[in-house]
Amino acid sequence: MFTPRPPYRVAIIGTGGIAHAHAEALAELSGRADLVAVADVDPTRAAEFAGRFSVPRVFDNPELLLEREEIDLVHICTPPRTHAPLAALALGAGVTALVEKPTALSLRELDELAAVQEQTDARVLTVFQHRYGAAAVRLRRLVEAGALGRPLVATCETLWYRPDEYFEVPWRGRWDVEGGGPTMGHGIHQFDLMLSILGPWSLITALADRRARPTDTEDVSVAAVRFDSGALATVVNSLLSPRETSRLRFDFEYASVELEHLYGYREEHWRFTPAPGHEELAALWAASEEQDVTSGHMLQIETVFDAWESGREPGVSLLDARRTLEFAAATYASAFRGVPVAAGELTDDDPFTHSMDGGALPWERVKEALV
Repeated sequence: MFTPRPPYRVAIIGTGGIAHAHAEALAELSGRADLVAVADVDPTRAAEFAGRFSVPRVFDNPELLLEREEIDLVHICTPPRTHAPLAALALGAGVTALVEKPTALSLRELDELAAVQEQTDARVLTVFQHRYGAAAVRLRRLVEAGALGRPLVATCETLWYRPDEYFEVPWRGRWDVEGGGPTMGHGIHQFDLMLSILGPWSLITALADRRARPTDTEDVSVAAVRFDSGALATVVNSLLSPRETSRLRFDFEYASVELEHLYGYREEHWRFTPAPGHEELAALWAASEEQDVTSGHMLQIETVFDAWESGREPGVSLLDARRTLEFAAATYASAFRGVPVAAGELTDDDPFTHSMDGGALPWERVKEALV
């Protein structure tokens, strides 16, 4: 695999809201990366973005950007429906793509993207930045070492609030553009972090509903999960919760580890409680030399560069992203079919591998057709 060398030449496709987080992260990594070009179908927005972040070249066509610029990494910050096609375009140009979640709208689309990747030296990486906060890295290390004992119970809650007006944006709330509701577009960050800590899941039993919002997708889902380790977890994804919070709790044999934040965490958002007789673990948890930086895009981008410089494969790979996407697909399949769904059960001919609603949506669509 071709390994880029610093300073890395970086481009961004899509200059909407989330692209600003990417550009700000790259600014924090000044000296290691240069943001050399952006592309957006809205030339005015692209020009304003380029002016704010001192980007020298602006394109209204991502294909033209990839043809004309020598790029090591392209950040894809467009609406979800375009993620996989743009990632495939980057692969065709030999450029590694860092793609906002979800990588693809279905398991089939992601598998097709993986087949394209196999023919190139480039990679598709998915933005799951909360994996890279210092405390999450430390927790994975302690779990892998067995220091906390067996994982027993976990809770994962993304309790956010989006008013009706949020869905006035034409592409929001559509299965064919976003892939789903809070399960795909909001809670996926928290349960991806949970999966990175607890490992493979084996069975999901779920419910999903559209309780209040003018959307074709769900606005809430609830799942009970069994992991290969035997651990049990609950997962709630909501856009109906006025007091917003993102919450994770892991109960191991020897300690409870809790996280409560909203859109990014620091050390102060974690709580570690050792079980009686294991008080020495509190010192092990506190013995941290990691920099206390808010979990965010900068940490993941930095980790990509670190991996290149040490000859390792950077994360989050398509294989890792597929495990998380399968968790979302199984949540929908279980909710809409009314049965538990096992890991690996959604094979290629299953409707829920083709789309997250599986053609089994139990309510009428309310969004007007896109022109």
